[in-house]
Amino acid sequence: MRIHDIENRLRALGAGPGHAARVLRHWVQARPQDAGRRAIADFLPKTLRAALPALGSELAALARLRERHPGADGSARLLVDLADGQTVETVLLPRQGVCVSTQLGCAVGCGFCMTGRSGLLRQLGSAEIVAQVALARSLQPVRKVVFMGMGEPAHNLDNVLEAIDLLGTQGNLAHKQLVFSTVGDARAFERLPQGVVKPALALSLHSMNAERRAALLPRAPRWEPADLLAEALAYARATGYPLQVQWTLLAGVNDGDDELEALVPALQGQPAILNMIPYNAVDGLDFRRPDVDRVTAIFRGLNQRGVLTRMRQSAGQDVDAGCGQLRARVVQVRRAAAPA
Repeated sequence: MRIHDIENRLRALGAGPGHAARVLRHWVQARPQDAGRRAIADFLPKTLRAALPALGSELAALARLRERHPGADGSARLLVDLADGQTVETVLLPRQGVCVSTQLGCAVGCGFCMTGRSGLLRQLGSAEIVAQVALARSLQPVRKVVFMGMGEPAHNLDNVLEAIDLLGTQGNLAHKQLVFSTVGDARAFERLPQGVVKPALALSLHSMNAERRAALLPRAPRWEPADLLAEALAYARATGYPLQVQWTLLAGVNDGDDELEALVPALQGQPAILNMIPYNAVDGLDFRRPDVDRVTAIFRGLNQRGVLTRMRQSAGQDVDAGCGQLRARVVQVRRAAAPA
């Protein structure tokens, strides 16, 4: 379901633009439809008032909590049921953030990611994306939304931008607190500046070596990493929000001195934050995270050379629930239970 489908339903029920905006605003902020100082009978059309309970149930069914796996860092990885019985992952982040999925599966095929192994099953509608935020807000306050869960947002651009627009206008969220993540799709760089709501940008880089990056992200657009960074930094300068560069640290793959030497001139003095994320181990994959001493050396070395670097843990590491693992376990159980 898309947001414009909901708007069409509201119009058919006699809602004017202000009425529709109010219904959507209360939904995305996880507030009861009758919340507020004025009784809804004073200003909502009768046909709309009568339909609100059923509509509310339908919106709630777009994203329902199936499992919650709290992490020691204050995060919680959620397994979320969609209305069609499929599941996606949503993550409650520390400091009132939420990371939402934009696709069921992913076509980029990152070698270190469980989600990428499943391929793309279907797109999420804009309403399904927003519903994850509404669900998160029913569990904790949300001040930041990161489009960095299952899927590549640039491969579902219309739905993701529609969700961003609603969150940035009716969701009571600062535009800089909406973070669009991409592996580097030119369509995203073209469309993001055109929106009323211009989100912050996160770039999944992972390597400054083009050949190595292509091996790690086999179906990502082919860029020279330095050129990709330059494109993303141009958007960051235009918005005034720092670029967030995502780098999953893989032992013996992209944690070498050659990578660091390439990163320093590319990011030194730039409006960017480098998020180094030690790899979250996934069953069946050979990648591993660097040891603590190497991680510490990378962090200190980059900061000392003028590259603002943060060391971040991938949510769900301590509960074996990151990178699509929750959904993968559900799929395995379903397959095992299916008749031969």
